[in-house]
Amino acid sequence: MRRYWLLFAQTVTIALGVLAALLAVLAVVRPGWLERAPARVTVGGAGQPVPVLQAADGAAPGSFREAAGRAMPAVVNILTSKAMRDAHPLLKDPFFRRFFGDKLPPQEQMASLGSGVIVSSDGYILTNYHVIEGADEIEVGLADGRKAAATIVGTDPETDLAVIRIRADRLPVIVLGDPARARVGDVVLAIGNPFGVGQTVTLGIISALGRNNLHINHFENFIQTDAAINFGNSGGALVDTRGNLLGINSAIYSQTGGSVGIGFAIPVTTAKSVLDAIVKHGQVVRGWIGVESQDITPELARSFGLGREEGAIIAGVVRGSPADRAGVRPGDILLAVEGKRVASTNDMMNLIADLPPGGKATLTVMRKNREAKLDVTVGRRPRQTP
Repeated sequence: MRRYWLLFAQTVTIALGVLAALLAVLAVVRPGWLERAPARVTVGGAGQPVPVLQAADGAAPGSFREAAGRAMPAVVNILTSKAMRDAHPLLKDPFFRRFFGDKLPPQEQMASLGSGVIVSSDGYILTNYHVIEGADEIEVGLADGRKAAATIVGTDPETDLAVIRIRADRLPVIVLGDPARARVGDVVLAIGNPFGVGQTVTLGIISALGRNNLHINHFENFIQTDAAINFGNSGGALVDTRGNLLGINSAIYSQTGGSVGIGFAIPVTTAKSVLDAIVKHGQVVRGWIGVESQDITPELARSFGLGREEGAIIAGVVRGSPADRAGVRPGDILLAVEGKRVASTNDMMNLIADLPPGGKATLTVMRKNREAKLDVTVGRRPRQTP
């Protein structure tokens, strides 16, 4: 038996050697014969072969071409221009220029680049306020090559958002996503026109949610991402892996002016509320009660023996304001607005801003370690200038 086994082993060894030699010869003489076919497996014992790691549309594994393809048509380039304001008035007078002719310098124009997102088939476009601020002319370039003049519908400097409108047919519209379902680590795409090179898509993840106290805008609730955002991306789209709009790219943190992986987008929930208000009223109307506040820090809590580290300390009350008439006093700690918990001054600002002017609201405050409820008639927040 042992002799037969040794004979079998020697035969197999010789056969493998011959096969290896043949493969080596084929690799030199006919390399095309050795190209690998797609790996196939059988599923559930049914005997049906299925390609492994082969996308249905032929895309490579991990490709986000479908998301980009859905969102890119609705992202536009924005070119704005405005005349230099510091030129002498005589330089703009046509008769004066006709007399002196070519001896006068040309009337200079300042131009800037940005991006925007078409959110309505009626031609409404969301962008950043700083993209169109002070513009005399606005031109929108669509992804299909068309160009159209745009008019400003309304602006909201406090969130750095603006709504412009173009008149054109067959406009692509982006699908709005749900930032409330977004989580840190989710993959996102940033789409815009960086440095005027043309529409560009960059890839990253959500680095943080609810960023505030950055002192960029009055009302802040940023989505932070490491997707590359550069000059010209402002007003562009931050989309999820289905191509749905999550935010409007707005700002970057950079010491060089270029992307260092810290970019900020305004959530589409904020952008949608601003859009609706501007389209309906021409501006954003917010509630106001007339208080100044500061966050409760652990140091303040220990110093004043507050026994809590959340809420907003009322640092000042505007004389004659709704809060003053309601009995709010400096030193009060605002705990809730209309039953909604206040954890910080940012929460307080957002909750009060959401109150309809002219309506009644109940404030829950702590004064000398005792809770009290105060009814206030909400005022209208004065329009802020940048």
